[in-house]
Formats: sequence, C-alpha cells, structure tokens
Amino acid sequence: MVENNIRVRFAPSPTGLPHLGNIRTALFNWVFARHHKGVFVLRIEDTDVARMVAGAADVILDSLRWLGLDWDEEPYFQSQRLKYYREAADKLLEEGKAYRCYCSPQRLELMRQEQMKRKQPPGYDRLCRNLTPQECADKEAAGIVPVVRFKSPLEGKTSFDDLLRGKIEFDNSTLDDFVLLKSDGYPTYHLANIVDDNLMKISHVLRADEWLSSTPRHMLLYQAFGWSPPQFAHLPMILGPDRSKLSKRHGATAITEYREQGYLPEAMFNFLALLGWSLDDKTEFLTREEIVKNFSLERISKTAAVFNKDKLEWMNGVYLRGLNQEEFVQQAMPFLEKGLPAEVKRPLDADYIRRIMPLIQERARTLAEVPQLSDFFFVDGLEYDTGLLLAKLDKTEAQKSLEASIAAIKSVKSLDAASLETVFRPLADELRLKTGVFFGLLRVALTGRTAAPPLFQTMEVLGRERCLKRLKLALDKIS
Repeated sequence: MVENNIRVRFAPSPTGLPHLGNIRTALFNWVFARHHKGVFVLRIEDTDVARMVAGAADVILDSLRWLGLDWDEEPYFQSQRLKYYREAADKLLEEGKAYRCYCSPQRLELMRQEQMKRKQPPGYDRLCRNLTPQECADKEAAGIVPVVRFKSPLEGKTSFDDLLRGKIEFDNSTLDDFVLLKSDGYPTYHLANIVDDNLMKISHVLRADEWLSSTPRHMLLYQAFGWSPPQFAHLPMILGPDRSKLSKRHGATAITEYREQGYLPEAMFNFLALLGWSLDDKTEFLTREEIVKNFSLERISKTAAVFNKDKLEWMNGVYLRGLNQEEFVQQAMPFLEKGLPAEVKRPLDADYIRRIMPLIQERARTLAEVPQLSDFFFVDGLEYDTGLLLAKLDKTEAQKSLEASIAAIKSVKSLDAASLETVFRPLADELRLKTGVFFGLLRVALTGRTAAPPLFQTMEVLGRERCLKRLKLALDKIS
C-alpha cells in the first residue's frame, strides 16, 4: 500500500563515476516519484573525504540530466550539513545511547586480524563502551581524538518489513557498535543518511540490496532517536551475463561511457527500466510516459537482473532507426566530427552528410559506429586487401567486369540509383555473372569493404568522378 506525500531520494557518493547500478536505482526512484506525483530529492553524500573523486559530483548531475531524471529541490550536499549530524550524535551521547571510542586504527587492525585468525566475524570488541568519565578525560588530555560509536543492543532481534522481500529479521548479537561520527567530525553513512532521511521527510527508501545488511542498524538508530522510519525496498543487483557481479570485464559500467559510445538517452532509459522491472512478459519498448504510468513496486523482480550488452545495442539500434532523418543527422554530427579520419576536411558539409545518413541509419547500432560505417564516403583513397576483389572471380573476369563498369558509368546520363540499376543489372547478364558476385566486386572497389549500404544509392552519393577513380584504382590493383 502506497500512501500520498511520496518523497524519495537518490543519494550517490561522489567517490567515482556513476555506474549502471547507481543510475538504475536513480531511475526507479524517479519513476516511482513521478508515478505517485511525489517528490524526487537528489542528495550528494560527500562525507567520505578520503575517497572523494574530483569532479565526480558534476558527472553525477550531468548523467541524471542526460537521462531526463530531473530533481524537484535544489541538490543537497552532506558536506554542507555537518552541524545536523553533530547535533544528532551529541543527542545520543547525552542520552547514553552512544559513546566515545579512543581506539587507534592500529589497535583496530590488529583486532580484525585476530578475529579473522579465529574465524570470527569482524566487529568492534566494545573496549571503550564502558569507560568512566575520568578515563575519557585522560585520553582526551593525551590528545586522542575519539570517534562516536552507537551502543547496539547486545541481545534481542531487530526486524523490518521490506516492500519487496517481506519481513526480515536480524539477531542484535550479530551487530557491532558501529561508528556514527569519525574523528575528523564527518559522519558515517549510517548516521548521515538517517538524519537526512528524517529531516527531508523521505517516505520510501529504494536502494540496492547491498544495503540490506545495514538496515537493522538504521532501524536501531530510528528507534534511538524516536523517529518513524521510511518504508524500505531493496532492489535486486545487476549481474553480468556470467551471473557474476557486473564489472569492467562485461563492458562499460559507467553511464558516461554509454553516452560517449553513442547510446541514446531514450534507449538507455527504456533498457535500464527493464533491468529488474517489467510491464509484462513480452513488452520490450516503452516510452518514458508509459513506464511512469505503469510502474509499481509489485512488478520489481526479487532476483538479480542480468545485463545484456547485445540487447542494449539492439534496442539502441531500433531507437536510432526511429529518429527522423534530420534528428539522426543532428545526433550523428558530433560523432562524425570527432570520429572521421583527420584527413577529412572540417567542418563537414552538412548537406553531403544529409545524403549519406539515410544509407547508414538502418545499419547503425550506436552513434559511435557511424564514422566507421560511413568513412569511405569522405576519404579520397581506399585501403583494402586486393584479394577481396578476387574472392569469387578470377583475374580476367574481374578486369573485364571493372572495365565494363567504367564504360557504363561514363555513358550513363544521370548517376541516380534508379538509372544505375537499369544499366548494371543487364550488364551482369552480359558478363554472365550472378548479380551477387558482380555487385560484390563493385562494392569492394567502391567502398573498400564487403558489407556496405545499398550499392546504387552509394554510387549516387559518391558521384561519377569518385566512382570512376575508385574503379580505375581497383583495376590497377589486380593488373
């Protein structure tokens, strides 16, 4: 049951570039908020100073904008909200629900190593939990800066209802006294996200299931503060095709890489929405509006979603073919400017590109492929293996065919696709060649490759002079 006043948040940490899992979490939160006419909050959790990556926060914001995941309030930055976390930690200290810990990093590391040797789960041994005020004062007089730890209950159980998984229960004996405030005054994730979710009136926390084991700690904090917790839904992981955790070896994982590779945001939105959610068991293509209209937590899978790069490429290709000609030209132009060989004169001729792109649009799966699919339209000289010309013809047949083709191009009045077809199909019969073999020879001679756009349309765009030059070059190669 979902009530009114829905407020959800996407709370990334700028410790690296946003990856597919992060962005899928953002997308589910955004769609959930839009479906319920609620509020989508963006909160940058930039309190892990040691692991911060310069510029990562800007990339996160830019990635969300690219996918159209707009936020409803000014982005919050936790580094600008430190007073709220210190006040919260002080409150727990005053009420005896937290304590100061003076253990050095060296002692904690030795303790962890001993626990691992004894095959015990790692966790703080509570050495400082019952220090007297005088003992605390002595340590601070010695210049030791403490952390603040939460006093976890030593027995009993903590449970919560997950909207996807039902009731989940943890033994409190498995929880250690986790850190709330670090010695540098910055909060840990556990404290900061609880304080902010409460202050920002977050109603639902939709986050990756890697946070499932942290949720009992968060529930204990809500109880300690006397606050009502939000409802939780822990989203399934995204796995690689081999069902291991998605990583670089499965292809790009940062969302920015997909943008650079020429995936359309509409295709990416559609694809990510179906990583763990579905409308039914057959619908593959959904507009943003259809996803928002039909989204529900009930249709989120409880099992991990499998990332399939081939499916993403196929889906992106369908979206590319759905663009009108001018849209495709505008989308492709930056990739052509960047990706065509340096010898190609810049700026590119927009009118010439408008003639080429309809021949490429059907074959492109990503915009980054467009320069490679079309470079032979722009370069003067072609580099290819002479053997391709003789793949299905002997030398004499190939020479005769090329000579006849040169004569045909010289004689044809109009070099448009229809006129060329009326000349070259009968020419294949005259040469006693199958059209597939004859046209294959011409395709290699004119484009330098065995697979290319429709032959006669390609010839029309290349023009008489370039076609003749390339056929003569092919003739020279086999002579």
